[in-house]
Amino acid sequence: MRLDRFLSQNTALTRSRARQAIRRGRVTLAGAEVRDPAAAVMGASEVCLDGAPVRVRGLRYFMLYKPVGWVSVTRHDRHPTVLDLLGVEPRAGLHAAGRLDLSASGMVLITDDGDWSHRLTSPRRHCPKRYRVTLAEPLTEAQTAALRTGVILRGESEPTRPARLEILDATTILLTLTEGRYHQVKRMCAAAGNRVVALHREAIGPLELDAALEPGQWRPLTDEEVRCAVT
Repeated sequence: MRLDRFLSQNTALTRSRARQAIRRGRVTLAGAEVRDPAAAVMGASEVCLDGAPVRVRGLRYFMLYKPVGWVSVTRHDRHPTVLDLLGVEPRAGLHAAGRLDLSASGMVLITDDGDWSHRLTSPRRHCPKRYRVTLAEPLTEAQTAALRTGVILRGESEPTRPARLEILDATTILLTLTEGRYHQVKRMCAAAGNRVVALHREAIGPLELDAALEPGQWRPLTDEEVRCAVT
């Protein structure tokens, strides 16, 4: 791994500030001063910043309650991001394992473990995701049947996979999907002849949004939650 990347992942330095620190002679590698940001850090190498050893940090996993108005990307020109809510440094490598629309709320999982997030979101796994959906109009029997069996989304030719649907009242449903097409819940409801006015993600796989979290709050995942999410 490059020295500047190693520092950005294991200290509060950004990648650019890590390069500056290296070029200014603040970093040693295996006891020798190094001024090349591209220098290779091997498994047994000891990196020191300003004389203090840099410890390798473990992978991080978080559950966050995303409010409406925040985006599930690492940076955005117009809207605040879930990483702004998280407020954890360094940000390097952190990303949402499955996005949630700007106008939606609910569970977002954030990690810097790319393998874990890939396993969680891979289309081959058909990981179920449950949404609480508020509709503009009362759900009809025909719309219920269409959502449960699958619909053709606008601009696509393959129908959606069958969804699990629970009716809570005339305009509120729980919809569980096992695929992740672009804006799928809203597009499915539109294809069935209705419109989504509020969308809230309650669960991803076996993980339920922690009832103790308020919008904008987060907590680390437990070791058991990390394990069971991808098994």
